[in-house]
Amino acid sequence: MEASQATQASQAAAHLAQGQTYQQAPGYFKRLGPLDWLFAALLLGASLFALNRYGAFMDAYEKVILVLAAPTFAALGWHWKPVRWLMPLVALLALFAVSLYDGNLDMANKKFFLKYMLSSQSAILWMSALFVFSTVFYWVGMLSRSNFGSSVGSRLCWAAVVLGWTGMMVRWYESYLIGADVGHIPVSNLYEVFILFSMITAMFYLYYEKHYATRQLGAFVLPVIAAAVGFLLWYTVSRDAADIQPLVPALQSWWMKIHVPANFIGYGTFALAAMVGSAYLVKSYGHLEDRLPSLEVLDDVMYKSISVGFAFFTVATILGALWAAEAWGGYWSWDPKETWALIVWLNYAAWLHMRLMTGLRGRVAAWWALIGLVVTTFAFLGVNMFLSGLHSYGKL
Repeated sequence: MEASQATQASQAAAHLAQGQTYQQAPGYFKRLGPLDWLFAALLLGASLFALNRYGAFMDAYEKVILVLAAPTFAALGWHWKPVRWLMPLVALLALFAVSLYDGNLDMANKKFFLKYMLSSQSAILWMSALFVFSTVFYWVGMLSRSNFGSSVGSRLCWAAVVLGWTGMMVRWYESYLIGADVGHIPVSNLYEVFILFSMITAMFYLYYEKHYATRQLGAFVLPVIAAAVGFLLWYTVSRDAADIQPLVPALQSWWMKIHVPANFIGYGTFALAAMVGSAYLVKSYGHLEDRLPSLEVLDDVMYKSISVGFAFFTVATILGALWAAEAWGGYWSWDPKETWALIVWLNYAAWLHMRLMTGLRGRVAAWWALIGLVVTTFAFLGVNMFLSGLHSYGKL
């Protein structure tokens, strides 16, 4: 009886302590500091400035997207602090490049900083080189157990992200210098979306690197980005893919601005999950055991990456159906791209179902994530190479 009363007293004390902890924890907004609010104010000011200056060129949907962008990116910056310096730095570099053009696209080959660093092609070439060097240093750090090597790899990855986003912003401006009817957000062809894929995959990796306080996964994740960069460079040289072209009629829609980024958040996080899955398999088979995070951490990163990717891919698929209805008069046509998008969706829906319902873990989950990358790659690239349909404007 006395033991029972002691147990109850102990549980009551624990609940009381837990309640006091909850009461002492500050609310969400109270945890924000002056820099957080300054960042949000700058975003709001930039959105209002853009709305005032360029609102006449936007339709109602684009204005809504612009207004919602400020609180969205503010919340992102509050949750992940590096965004607070990344966005202003990219904005400053892009605006500096725009000022150098002085309204003349020919300045890209005449001004030093444009020619060698800040024109879209120059910045994207720098991005490509930095991602490759980042991959090398991550592997040096991994094989030599050197914190210095991994630290350099991480910094090079961040530098690549900065120049990649700068290149994308400048390319957007360059398209309008060619002609008002040519200007468009740079997510319309394979060249542009491979850059987008590289940037999204890198940023999600850098987030997990910070969140789990480990750089060891860079040696596994960066190779898939380096492979994308390799394809990008080949595609640029062989097809003059870096040239900015007018949009085909099907792409002249505001749906493209939200469908494509959502889609590639899915592709990027699925690729990240696969590469983390490969790290899981390496560790589980007894290799590099002391150089990789625990299997529990690897499993958690893999699960979170697929969860985020599945959510965004689902949204992208719905948006794609709405776009198809507007462009072609029907929500679904069993076009090869649509069919393979459905296969990708079903694959990861099954992975998550098995995870939640049966506790899928371990090597099976890792192999499944790795095979999922093959399926996703065919949906992303293979369909464009080997099949034709309504999406043939993205053909190799």
